[in-house]
Formats: sequence, structure tokens, C-alpha cells
Amino acid sequence: MTSTVLEARATSPATSLRAVWPAILGLSVVFLVEMLDNSVLTVALPTITRELGASATDLQWITSGYSLLFGGLMIAFGAIADRYGTRRMMLLGLSLFALASLAVVAVRTPGELIAVRAAIGVTAAMTAPGTMALCFRLFDQENLLMRATSLIATVGLVGMAVGPTAGGLILQVLPWQTLLVMNVPIAVLAIVCIRRGIPSDDPAKRNTTPLDLPGALLGTVTLILTLWTATLAVEDGWGQAAPWLAGAGAILSAAAFVVRERRTAHPIFDFALIRRPTVSASLAYEAAMGLGMAALAYSVSLQLQLVWGWSPAQAALGNLPQVVVLLAVGPFVEKFAKRLGTQRAGALGAAAVVAGLLVYGLLGRYDYVWIAVALALTAAGMRVVSTIAGVTVMRGLPEDQTSTGAALSDTSQEVAGSIGMAVTGTIVAAAIAGSLTEIGTTGTGAFENAVTTATLVLTAICAALVIWAARRGSSVRDAS
Repeated sequence: MTSTVLEARATSPATSLRAVWPAILGLSVVFLVEMLDNSVLTVALPTITRELGASATDLQWITSGYSLLFGGLMIAFGAIADRYGTRRMMLLGLSLFALASLAVVAVRTPGELIAVRAAIGVTAAMTAPGTMALCFRLFDQENLLMRATSLIATVGLVGMAVGPTAGGLILQVLPWQTLLVMNVPIAVLAIVCIRRGIPSDDPAKRNTTPLDLPGALLGTVTLILTLWTATLAVEDGWGQAAPWLAGAGAILSAAAFVVRERRTAHPIFDFALIRRPTVSASLAYEAAMGLGMAALAYSVSLQLQLVWGWSPAQAALGNLPQVVVLLAVGPFVEKFAKRLGTQRAGALGAAAVVAGLLVYGLLGRYDYVWIAVALALTAAGMRVVSTIAGVTVMRGLPEDQTSTGAALSDTSQEVAGSIGMAVTGTIVAAAIAGSLTEIGTTGTGAFENAVTTATLVLTAICAALVIWAARRGSSVRDAS
């Protein structure tokens, strides 16, 4: 495609998704690999233990190292992308992501795999803010932006849901390294599509303020320590000193970050943006969605396999209602938002997540049908919220801060999800004596009571966030 065509597209936004299908395909596979990359490797942990001689601590860092750096660096890379070019950052990140993934073929020790996973986390954080920011660049019409966002989100969320199952099937015939090497052709496809379908960055639309490096460092440290605190709380429990020390470090670095950003002339993130009602309400909805995903992701698989004795394959099939609803609801999100208005539609979507959590918390222990209902409700709600909240955050920010805004949206989900996992894991660990693998013979009742308690606690937090967000959003006249 010639530069003339790309320049024309930059000044004439697309009038249909078909007109920019290479770009939509490229952004979809980027989001897919971001959602897949951590969950798909979990099924290979027993194999990695055998082949590399990995310890429990090694396995913890193999899984959490990626998440910590991915979640902790997104805002910093979003700010960099706003200044030096979102498309440029996306292409650089994808290239390095492919190289980091390919490096797994040289791994011979657990330490080397941890280093590879860390590199993948860093490069994935480089690409994440650009997904929504570049999609936002393609369209002027909000219905098209919502339709494109809905399609991209469907690819990612369905990929996340089926990732472990697909990974298990791949392991039946191929080595575990394949789960990371398959990132390479995906990244190459994304690079080709984005280069072909998205115009080059316009220097006139970049953020021209100096990059606040101390602020970026403090923000990154705060997020990494927050995510690490949640991870340590699940893995080691609050009886150990590590999560308390990490939590204290997160609080201190957060305080230093706030002081720095309020005093510097060019903050990496302007807190005034969060005070915008549409932005703050959407971030609260995103956080509620993250909490809901964490509650079900942690509890349902454990309940089906360890309490009810289902096989991994049966448990994977048990999650099908979530996948089916994610696919089925997608085409209707735009019409739903148009009929009710984005604020009301977002509130109802978030309310469906709360309702699903409530059904699971109160009734999920009695029969699978209630789990299916809970999965369907939360999937429908998440489908609506992820689309509407993402678009609303982007519309509520200046054009030269769209990458930062997209990173903020992703980070709110990531942090909320980690907190949700920590809450659930802490309550379950406090109620269960011994290993989780012994639940089926020694602790079924205690486990189910703990899951009920944890789910209801998270439901209450989600409900509070949704109510606050709905009231906050209602203070602004719905443009649609």
C-alpha cells in the first residue's frame, strides 16, 4: 500500500470495518496474544518442572514474572508512545516480542526461562497501549469505533477462555516450547497488518511535553510492587513477611509518585484526567470487571476438578457457556449501547457481572447449572463493559494522551484482577489446612464455604464500584 493512500486515510477516517480490515486483524491478534500468553503456559508447568527441574519458587516466577512486568510497565510505555509514536512503539514492541519468544528454544535452566518470560512481559507491555489507541485513530464515528473494539475484545476474551484447553491439546503432540514459539508467526502477522493498514504517526498529534522519567519510574515501581504483593499473598500467605514488605513498598512508592506528579511541570500522567466523570466512571467499571474475572477464574476450575472430580477436559467444557456468550453477545453491543445510551448500557453490563458473581457465590456449590448461569451473566456483562468502558475512556482523553489512557484502562483491570485473586486466595488459604490437592478428601465443605465468602466479598466490592461509577457517569449528559 503506498504512502499516499496511508496519508489519505489518516485525514479521512474509515467508513466501515471492511475498509481497514488489515488493521483490525493486526490489532485483534495483538490483543489475542496479550490475553493468551500467560494462561496458555500454565498447562505446561508440570512438564517444565520435569524437564528443567524447576522448583515451586521457579514456577512462581515463570508465571508471575510476565504478569508483573506486563502490568507494571504499560502506563510508562503508553506515555512514551504518546511522545514518540504509537504505531512506531507497537511495531518495535512486536519485533522484540517475537525475538523474546523465539529465545525459548535456547532455554536449558529455570533461570533462563524466567529471563525469557520477563523479556516477553516487557515487550508485551510495549504493544498493549497501542491496541486501543491505534483503533481509535481509524474511525471518527463512535458506532464504528465501538464495533471495532467489540470485535478486537471478542478475539482476546475468547482466546483467554480457550487458551488453556488449546495449550493442553498442543502439549499432546508438541514440546512445551511450542506454546511460546507460536507467538512468532502471530507477531509477524500483526506487524504486516499494522504496517499495511495503519498510517504512520503524525508528529503534529504527539505529546510534545518532556517525558517525566522519575515519575515513570515511580509509577512502574508502584504497580509492580502492588501486583507482587497480590502474588505473594496468594502464594505465601499473609503469615509471611514478604507480602507485607512488598505492600509497604507499594504504599511508599505510590505516595512518592503522587508527590512527584503534583509538583512537576510535566507529569507523566495528569491526575486531572481521572477527575473527568466519563473517565473515572469507566475505569471503575473496568476494575469491577477485573475483580469479577479473578473470582471466577480462581474458583470455578478448582471447584469442578478438586471438589466435583471433573477431569481437566470436562472442566474446560464446563467453561463453554462463557465462550458461547462472549461470541453471541458481541454483535449486539453496539445496538445495545445505541438504544440505551453508553452510560446506561455500561451500568447494566456491570450489573450483570455483579449478578453473575452473586449467583455463583450463593448457588454455585449446589449444581453446575448455577455455575453455567453465573458464567453466562458475567461473560455478557464483561463483553458490554469491556467495549463501552474502553471507548469512553479514549473519548474522554486528549488525542495526544490516547496511549496513556489505553494503558490506564488495561492497568485498572490488571491490578483489580490481581487484588481479586489475592482476596480469594487469602480467604481460601485461611480456611484450608494443607494442600489444595487434598480438598476432595479432607476439606470440601471448608473450601466451598471459603469460596462463597470470597465471592460475596468481591461481589460487594464490585457492587460498590458499579454504583459509584453509575452515579459518577450520570452527572454527565450522555452524548449518544
